[in-house]
Amino acid sequence: MSNTNEDSNTSTSWLGSRGMWVTYSVFVTLLHLFLLSVPFLSISMAWTLTNLIHNVCNYFFLHSLKGAPWEIQDQGDASNRTHWEQIDYGVQFTTTRKFLTIVPVILFFLTSFYTRYDSRHFLVNFIAMCFVVIPKLPFSVFPFTRKNDHCA
Repeated sequence: MSNTNEDSNTSTSWLGSRGMWVTYSVFVTLLHLFLLSVPFLSISMAWTLTNLIHNVCNYFFLHSLKGAPWEIQDQGDASNRTHWEQIDYGVQFTTTRKFLTIVPVILFFLTSFYTRYDSRHFLVNFIAMCFVVIPKLPFSVFPFTRKNDHCA
């Protein structure tokens, strides 16, 4: 899973490291438990907010921010790419990319189930899921992302 090349991109190599998936899942669970502990939020609203907060953060960090937080030896190549485009050097369907694609879908299904398929919650959660999953697809031309031609 982890790329051990000397020239590996340190801003994305941690995503394939051991324990990242568990840590990611724990943070989402802790966010949900925190929202459940807020007395004036219903269970349906807590699930919807968990999904929305997760998806907004996911979109912002993976599809909106460009470049790397520290200097890497790539001759400025990362400065024009989003974090998603840098993961596994742009190769599609790696285990890291599959994990980051499937988590919003699973969270959507869980949210739909625990909101009892209420039409308002379903619509909001479905739009949020699409907003995060569509930019991850290799053929995607999403209006708020700018994919580079040289990125696979």
